[in-house]
Amino acid sequence: MQFSVLGSGSRGNATMVAAGETCILIDAGFSGRELAARLEVVGRTPGQVSAIILTHEHGDHTRGAGVFARAHGTPLYMTEGTREACGRLLRGSESVHVYRPGYPVTVDELEVEPFITVHDAREPVAVAVNHPATALRVGIATDMGRPGAQTKHALAGCDALVIESNHDREMLWAAAYPTAVKSRIASSHGHLSNQAAAGLALELLGPRLSVVVLAHLSEETNTPALARSVMERTLRKKGYKGQVLVAAGDRPTPLVDLAELRERNPPAQLSLF
Repeated sequence: MQFSVLGSGSRGNATMVAAGETCILIDAGFSGRELAARLEVVGRTPGQVSAIILTHEHGDHTRGAGVFARAHGTPLYMTEGTREACGRLLRGSESVHVYRPGYPVTVDELEVEPFITVHDAREPVAVAVNHPATALRVGIATDMGRPGAQTKHALAGCDALVIESNHDREMLWAAAYPTAVKSRIASSHGHLSNQAAAGLALELLGPRLSVVVLAHLSEETNTPALARSVMERTLRKKGYKGQVLVAAGDRPTPLVDLAELRERNPPAQLSLF
């Protein structure tokens, strides 16, 4: 099982997950042409994409979904709420499959578990992607103001986590945004701060976890170095020895091979104190 965050931030979000002959995109927030170019960087072609799973209707997660699906015959999966909210992207010729949060979606060799999150969208979800043949699991959760019990349960026991680390609290409140915007970002329906992301990762920390990718960083109220520092400082104290990567908006992360990481670094006992 391999994955790469093709890009993440306010200008676009997409993550590629692959196992064997199956390749899926979680979100498609770049143009069709840009998605194809970024897939090429990680060794895939648009024709190899088996499905696009949309998590919510915001443009930075859906921008290229319709045009990509029409150009390459790629099935689109989304909730009913997301379908209604982003109907302008669709022309009726796409193969659209409606899924329900809490009910797994099987795409060839991969199983996608969608679960409800809290965000200012119609019916937002995050996902855990499983490869039953190897029992490998990657959790992908961006755009959530507050991680609830359902989120924590769904993301437990992952080999890799892609989680939002949107802003630094002090930088957010010092930014030249209107107060209403700052309040929305910091609210339970907004975005996770570096500190909140680290706290969530700490709760999810288990012996299988080998990679944490920080996503959806704000260009105005965060920096990659700051986000990584907060996460690493929090997790290292509990014995985490895996990777902490930061997803950029303008390029894919390196391709992460979870089977290779598991073989190289078998699960270790973590500190309880």
